[in-house]
Amino acid sequence: MALITIEGIDGAGKSTLAAALERVLAERGVPVTLLREPGGVQASERVRELVKDPALRIGARAEALLYAAARAQLAEEAIDPALREGRWVLLDRFVDSSLAYQGAGRRLGIDAVRAINEFAIAGLRPDRTLWLSLDPAAGRARAGARGEPADRLEREQAEFFERIEGAYEELWRAEPERIRRLDATRAPAEVLAAALDALSGLL
Repeated sequence: MALITIEGIDGAGKSTLAAALERVLAERGVPVTLLREPGGVQASERVRELVKDPALRIGARAEALLYAAARAQLAEEAIDPALREGRWVLLDRFVDSSLAYQGAGRRLGIDAVRAINEFAIAGLRPDRTLWLSLDPAAGRARAGARGEPADRLEREQAEFFERIEGAYEELWRAEPERIRRLDATRAPAEVLAAALDALSGLL
C-alpha cells in the first residue's frame, strides 16, 4: 500500500498524470484507487461544488475549513479503507494544496492551515508527493485553453498563483525526500516516466 499525492497549480497536468499512473500501475498488477480533491466521495463532491462556484463569496478562513472538511470525509470514507485493503491510492491534490493555496495564496499562513488539516487527516501522510512545477503564466494559459468557464479560484489574479507556486517550492525544499519535483513543461510521456522514476523506491 502507498498514498501518492499529485500537486501543482491549475493547468500543470495533474489529472493527466494521475490517469496515466493509474493505468500503468494497474498494468503492473498494483491494486490502485484514483481519487481527487476536493471530492472523491459524495459529501466532498458537494463541498467541491461550493468552493468552485464563482457566484459565491467565500471568505479565506471559511474556504480553508471547507477544504479541510472535504479532506477529512475523503480520508475517513475512501483513503483509509483503501490503504487498509493494501491498495495504492493516487490522490489528485492533498494537504499541500491547502498549504499553498490557502496558506500562501490567501495569506492565511502555512502553519495555521497545516494545523486545521492535521486535525482533519488524523495523522495520514503521503508516502510520496509528485509536484508538477510550472510557471504560473503557463498554467493559466493551459487552463484557459480548455475552453471551460473559469471557476472561483481560477479567476484570481496572477499574484495569487505566483504565491502558490512559490509556496510549493518552499515545501519541496523542506521535504525533498517526500516531495519530488517534476518539470510540467515536458511532454506527458516524459512527465509519466519521471513520475515512475520518482516512485521506483516504493514499487
